[in-house]
Amino acid sequence: MINRYFVTGLFMVLLTGVSHGALAGKPKPAAMADIIAATTAEDWRALDPENTLYMELAGGRVIIELALKYAPNHVANVKALAREHYWDGLAIIRSQDNYVVQWADPDAEKPEQKRKLKNAKATLPAEFDRAFDPKLAFTRLTDGDVYASEVGFSDGFPVARDKRAGKTWLVHCYGAVGAGRDAAIDSGGGTELYAVTGHSPRQLDRNVTLLGRVVQGMELLSSLPRGAAALGFYEKAEQRVPLKSVHLASEVPVGERTSLEILRTDTKTFLRLIEARRNRPEDWFHYQAGHIELCNVPIPVRRTRN
Repeated sequence: MINRYFVTGLFMVLLTGVSHGALAGKPKPAAMADIIAATTAEDWRALDPENTLYMELAGGRVIIELALKYAPNHVANVKALAREHYWDGLAIIRSQDNYVVQWADPDAEKPEQKRKLKNAKATLPAEFDRAFDPKLAFTRLTDGDVYASEVGFSDGFPVARDKRAGKTWLVHCYGAVGAGRDAAIDSGGGTELYAVTGHSPRQLDRNVTLLGRVVQGMELLSSLPRGAAALGFYEKAEQRVPLKSVHLASEVPVGERTSLEILRTDTKTFLRLIEARRNRPEDWFHYQAGHIELCNVPIPVRRTRN
């Protein structure tokens, strides 16, 4: 039986950051909720409508921020695909448990039926990483990483980098969006996209072009029925999840846009948030981990108007 008092109490502690110890006058380190409550306007940044995708499903809107600085050619191609309404009426064709969901043209293997391109390209050279640039924003995570020599956050995206190799790249955290490909590294271009819905598959880093991340609506993807065929593909056409449309936010009337702000990752506020998650100060936690993984650091998002 679920202890309702425990669940309610935990929710209130996480929501308000107020603990029994704090009420008794004992100083407590700030919890994430306290930190968010104390933010100022300068701690947040608005999404750029020109680099934001709206994927409309029957259940609601999935919002994707595009990573222009890390995959400029793929981002440009995805924007071209959105402008020519390539995905409108296509479908989510795959939902693999603890891994990814994928949307694409179900008839792509049938040349006579597959969706035709206009200005966008079918394939592009891979953009698995990019040149290291000290001018790129980077907030280093001091806890280390088993996949890269250095990890952190750049403009709200989890990233890794290797100074010796002169490379930096996006990583496969929950919600990351990438361009599906075949065996050849230049066989993808963005016509098939996927989003990570399971435990971070970091072995994919630098093997697939990542081009963005879901900033709102992950619950609409992670809750989809799992496909029963190999790799989570849906066996029957009626099992696929229709895409009503995929548009750039800049092409949606202002009154119909979702106004969001992302907590900046280049501030002292974000460093305090990392520490609050590294060593949880809420009374429920009796053991402080003292460490945190890159993909376990949340990047808060807030809605600024309805």
